[in-house]
Amino acid sequence: MKNGFNPEAVLADLYRLTPMEETFGISQLAVSQHLKVLRDHGFASVRAEGTRRLYAIDPAPLREVDTWLEQFRGFWAQPLDALATEVARGRREARGTAGDRAPRKA
Repeated sequence: MKNGFNPEAVLADLYRLTPMEETFGISQLAVSQHLKVLRDHGFASVRAEGTRRLYAIDPAPLREVDTWLEQFRGFWAQPLDALATEVARGRREARGTAGDRAPRKA
């Protein structure tokens, strides 16, 4: 995938609610609601294993979205690269490592 992001690597795994809650810092209720939306729209499936419900994310619909988004990437690639440059510049300046360059004028 583009920009080093591989949704299949992230989304093909099975997740339990507790690790997701710890990973993303949101409540179990919020995780459950998000998983329900994914399941209801065909992006995930669920299976019971004892008292746990294990979710599997189906990457196929996400590939369809990625294919559709491809037509727009040319419009936002350069502005996002420029934004990343400005964010990095701001961080350097905040740390005081910008060297002796003059501040940028708006």
